[in-house]
Amino acid sequence: MSFFIEIVNIVLPVFIVIALGALLRRIALLDTGFLQQTNRLVYYVCLPALLFYEIGRADFLANFNGRLVVGSILAVTVTFLVSYAYTVVRRYPPAARGVFSQGAFRGNIAYVGLAIVFNALGQAGLTRAGILMGFIVPFLNLYAIIALTWPHRDGSAGQGWGLLLRRVAFNPLILASFAGIAWSFLALPMPLLLERSLRITTGMALPLALLAIGGGFSLERLRGDLFTAALAAGAKLVWMPLLAAAILIGMGVGGSDLEIGVLIAGTPAATANYIMAQQLKGDAELAGTIVMLSTLLSAFTYTAALLILRSHGA
Repeated sequence: MSFFIEIVNIVLPVFIVIALGALLRRIALLDTGFLQQTNRLVYYVCLPALLFYEIGRADFLANFNGRLVVGSILAVTVTFLVSYAYTVVRRYPPAARGVFSQGAFRGNIAYVGLAIVFNALGQAGLTRAGILMGFIVPFLNLYAIIALTWPHRDGSAGQGWGLLLRRVAFNPLILASFAGIAWSFLALPMPLLLERSLRITTGMALPLALLAIGGGFSLERLRGDLFTAALAAGAKLVWMPLLAAAILIGMGVGGSDLEIGVLIAGTPAATANYIMAQQLKGDAELAGTIVMLSTLLSAFTYTAALLILRSHGA
């Protein structure tokens, strides 16, 4: 029982803060304008500062695991190919193909994944997860654009690729991760003034991110084709972490790195999936349903994943 309580104490606090965000929105202490500004603050300032701070002050060579990075990217790639092929075989309408596929492989690493890893493995885990995220996010963006634009190959793909290049080139999370990697790799000293300023700034990153998720949560989006949404959510929450675990174990990755790889692979579908579906002719209603359903279910799948990993000594 104590082992189970330990796992609950890792997972539940994250979802309690998400639920708090939903409650504050419901009683009108948070409104749409505040949530939009909070999302921008978290995405462009708080999380980039957190990633730069945690990675930049760490020993890069001691925290970088190439097999973890390659194995995680391989899991994303296989899930993307299999999920998209499934939509073709099942003859999904063009608007649903990319939405189903990206819902199956593109997770909310920055907001949910980092918080879960931090609760499970502390600062050391957060640093290693941040490094992994810096390498994996460009692939997530690339595959999402391909999945959403490929069904509409009538000239709109060019706009999609242009959007991809802008998103990758100016993605603040990628830029911050690689800036931190460069700082760490070059063993540059972090001035005390900068370190203390970043420590204060980064303290609000994960709480604000989780409140923003809760504030944007809406059961009204749980509508439409629930069966298709459940398949995509199942692929994201069950298939992908199992695949990641198999690949990483096969590559000799174990211990905390295996746990990080599985937890990052098991993140619920990213909120950005809904926004991209709206922008690129996707089924936005299906995208919203996948995001909401996978977020609800991830509390249970994360608990199960940690129970399995830690009972086997990962």
